[in-house]
Amino acid sequence: MFGGARGLGSQSLSPAALQLRVVHFRSSILRLRQRSLVRAIVLSLGAFFSSLRLAGFPHIENLHGSPWQILALLVGGWGMAETARCLQRRWSLYHAGVLLLLYANLMMLAAIVVLLAVR
Repeated sequence: MFGGARGLGSQSLSPAALQLRVVHFRSSILRLRQRSLVRAIVLSLGAFFSSLRLAGFPHIENLHGSPWQILALLVGGWGMAETARCLQRRWSLYHAGVLLLLYANLMMLAAIVVLLAVR
């Protein structure tokens, strides 16, 4: 079958030498045991934007609270916990950036609570 094909030098290729290799996705986004700042940001922003949509955001005159916003509040809290997991013990610019993200998450949670209270 592969008699005419030549590999390295004068060796012919056998079917065992033609193995397919699978490329694995090496990101920690879906691995819950590993810290992931991207996962934290996606959770927090997703919770905030879904809370805005649940409150009827594009139409300011029709803002209302929804019981489903409690779920968005819980997901936002999970995103804040994921952000807090990314803090390092030693001070660095990365640590400062994570602290800024924690404050932003706190502001998003406060906005979700305000939107939840609107009746």
